Amino acid sequence: MRLPTSRQQCAMMEGDGGQKTEHAPPLRNPFVHLLRFTPLEKAKIALMTVTIFPIRLIIVAFMMLLAWPFAFLASMGRSEAVVEPQCLWRRVVDLLLKVIMRLMWFAGGFHWVKVKGRKALPTEAPILTLAPHSSYFDAIPVTMTMASIVMKAESKDIPLWGTLIKFIRPVFVSRSDPDSRRKTVEEIKRRACSGGEWPQIMIFPEGTCTNRSCLITFKPGAFIPAVPVQPVVIRYPNKMDTITWTWQGPGAFEILWLTLCQLHNEFEIEYLPIYTPSEEEKGNPALFANNVRRIMAKALRVPTTDYSFDDCQLAMAEGQLRLPVDTCLLEFAKLVRRLGLKTKSTEQVLQDYGSRARKLEGEKLSLEAFALYLDMPVSDMLRETFALFSEHEDNTMDIREYVIALSVACRPAKTLETMKLAFMMFEAEQDGAIMEAELAVILKTALGVADLSVSRLFAALDPTDTGKITFDTFRRFMDQHPDFAEDYLYADNEVLHSCPHYSHHLAVKTSLFSTASRLATAPLKMANGICPKFSPKDHSSDYTAGPLKKHN
Repeated sequence: MRLPTSRQQCAMMEGDGGQKTEHAPPLRNPFVHLLRFTPLEKAKIALMTVTIFPIRLIIVAFMMLLAWPFAFLASMGRSEAVVEPQCLWRRVVDLLLKVIMRLMWFAGGFHWVKVKGRKALPTEAPILTLAPHSSYFDAIPVTMTMASIVMKAESKDIPLWGTLIKFIRPVFVSRSDPDSRRKTVEEIKRRACSGGEWPQIMIFPEGTCTNRSCLITFKPGAFIPAVPVQPVVIRYPNKMDTITWTWQGPGAFEILWLTLCQLHNEFEIEYLPIYTPSEEEKGNPALFANNVRRIMAKALRVPTTDYSFDDCQLAMAEGQLRLPVDTCLLEFAKLVRRLGLKTKSTEQVLQDYGSRARKLEGEKLSLEAFALYLDMPVSDMLRETFALFSEHEDNTMDIREYVIALSVACRPAKTLETMKLAFMMFEAEQDGAIMEAELAVILKTALGVADLSVSRLFAALDPTDTGKITFDTFRRFMDQHPDFAEDYLYADNEVLHSCPHYSHHLAVKTSLFSTASRLATAPLKMANGICPKFSPKDHSSDYTAGPLKKHN
């Protein structure tokens, strides 16, 4: 079986020595949040929309306007390189802004905030790591402490909001600066090693929003300075989750509207004990990050997963072949990343792989031959990668499928380039054409599914019924039918129907309450779907397991 779906992958994975072993149930997709409302809940939202919601919205906006002059005054004359003395009037402004922000959250339904534990002093832990990150409402602890955060540089130019942001002295990340990542890490390290002179930095190490069902991979930025950190966990123990703002689910304004339509919104913040890195962790930020994540997962009683923001970006890529929900290419992309096969010279590597695969003319490879092809030793991760493509009958794989999957993982938005590479590997030498069965293999591999019907698509590509097509024919068809996948694949294949995006050009409804009805009756049709079931081999389902070292 070629490229099994993630559900099949989760049911049975290759264990050591090729023995098949069963694993714990898979995780819920952390990047998807769907809301469904009962008729009573719809009625409550409708009533709140015409009564409480506009009042709350006006008060929240007024509080932000009220905070602006104080933030503007306190930000005048500030240096980005040094910290000025915290004189009396600045302390007064700081206190006033905290009060105004607290009143703003109160008006939004966050009537009280439950705080557990003790917040460390800047000299004890200059960095606070917060998780899980699931919404812009996670700004509540920032406004409570006025700690610095890491934000994109464009935020400071937003009217009104930019002034409020600059007041807390954030570390700005510039997307236009190719060296921004290094500069950001250096600035975090400089502030963290200032002996408490700078405000503490609050960092959400996940790097993106999830639905709080697990903790995804932590980015190393908060852990590179190798200083003590204080883990901070946040919770929203509400009956209805209108808070979560993920890649697939209600939009930013919908979340604001639905949350302000709740009579009360609960929020909890818990400061965990300070975590001091060991000498090994100081030299290994990934280990440091993973150990902190395990402590936080234990406190939250949720599992961890090795999937990250990079996997989310792969799933959300806007190519003409957008990945379905049950794709196993996310599993593949994670393995590629771990094996170090995703290099900077992607185009050159793919062309080299493609040329070598063409010369094999469909010859099947064993695990050992696959390792030789990649010039890598046989390892557990390589076995897992091989298992995604191997056929059960003779335990071999078609290397061309691996090259196609690698092309999608490395350049997901470049559908045409992937198809050109695939045609080059599969086409016959005499006429440069492929047949329907070969097109099916190419497309099902590019989508990461086990089975795919392409009969109607092939008939449209081959109106004269010659039984074969060339890449030029396919390219012209793509130019004429940019939504060919939606028109000819999603409609004919049930495995793709679970993809939340398969009619992604659906017009957005303007009525707020019709939006609620849409959320209640069907999955959102967003830009893309991603695998909802993650391989249990890649997460810690035992969230009570202790970290690799004790914390202070």
